[in-house]
Amino acid sequence: MSFIWNIPTKVLFGAGKLGELHKEEPLGKKALIVISNGKSTKTNGSLDKLQEELKQWGADFAIFNKIQANPLEPTIQEGVEFGRENKCDFVVGLGGGSVLDSAKVIAAMIPQPEGRVWDYVIFGTGGKKAFKKPALPYIAITTSAGTGSEVDAGAVVTNPATNEKTAFFKEFPTLAIVDPNYMLTVPKHFTAYQGFDAFFHNAEGYISKGCNEAAAMVELEAIRLLAKYLPIAVNEGNNLEARTKVAFANTLGGFSMDLGTCTAEHSLEHALSAYHQELPHGAGLIMISVAYFSHFVEKHACDERFIEMARAMGKENADKASDFIDALKEMQKSCGVDNLKMSDYGITPDEFPKMVKNTREAMGFLLQFDPVELSDEDMLNIYKKSFK
Repeated sequence: MSFIWNIPTKVLFGAGKLGELHKEEPLGKKALIVISNGKSTKTNGSLDKLQEELKQWGADFAIFNKIQANPLEPTIQEGVEFGRENKCDFVVGLGGGSVLDSAKVIAAMIPQPEGRVWDYVIFGTGGKKAFKKPALPYIAITTSAGTGSEVDAGAVVTNPATNEKTAFFKEFPTLAIVDPNYMLTVPKHFTAYQGFDAFFHNAEGYISKGCNEAAAMVELEAIRLLAKYLPIAVNEGNNLEARTKVAFANTLGGFSMDLGTCTAEHSLEHALSAYHQELPHGAGLIMISVAYFSHFVEKHACDERFIEMARAMGKENADKASDFIDALKEMQKSCGVDNLKMSDYGITPDEFPKMVKNTREAMGFLLQFDPVELSDEDMLNIYKKSFK
């Protein structure tokens, strides 16, 4: 019974909430709108709606539209310089987790008097430089349900020069908007990938050594919601109720990381997509998940926790840890992601040793939160068992 609940982000949650942005106190005179290099914000109408809302504030804006999946440090740095050149005094991230993470970093970096993004990363080869100035006010508007980035202070950045994919920490978003109306057009497979990312934030958090009563409360509810509603959202994309429940579970996953922490499943996946940027983060997590969680089931690391998660996932009579693995496999099958293959993304087993090393060096801080310690051999075996 020991935790700190300090989540300062104001959250506007629910269908239609993007249309209420203009009712909030303006955060500045000129927004840097950060979006992806794709077309989703135009297709789903969120970009037009955001511009309309900003105009009601009387705010000008400039648009930076180059963020890719698994965002790269040079691209984010370009966004920092673009925001400075356009004299933007607040930032709006509009899109999925990669966009929200990038916008969070850009908001932190624009006011800094020197250095580039990687200089302020505290892990791996990051420069570990101290921030001299507070971040700009930042609005996170999520159009997908996966990362929970709209309510946490962290971001994930990839350095392509060193193949490191790791965390950047500064400040929480000032305001978050979670409007499921703009998630209805997310394609089926991305809905699944993103939803499982949210699921693993919560499942990892629940078995983590960093779990506490507050974290456990949000994690079990998120696990319950995702097990029930993610298959519906995947298979019935226009089902607003299912989209809303999944979006809520995703935001709970952000709270989970604020109150507790993920485990090394995330570090292991980041090593995969650090070397193979085209691999969606959620897909990578799905690929390694059965082997990863099975390792701790076999070690009897936290049997009761696994049983409780299995019950939350609908197995009301679960009485052994392996029931969670069965529920996880069933959930993946119902979402059509039970046969994802590393080989489809160019990953080969001879890369696994360097990925184990990368896991320790780039994001090894999460290893301390696994329910039992993972050796290099353990991690190598998880990759090998996951390979298809």
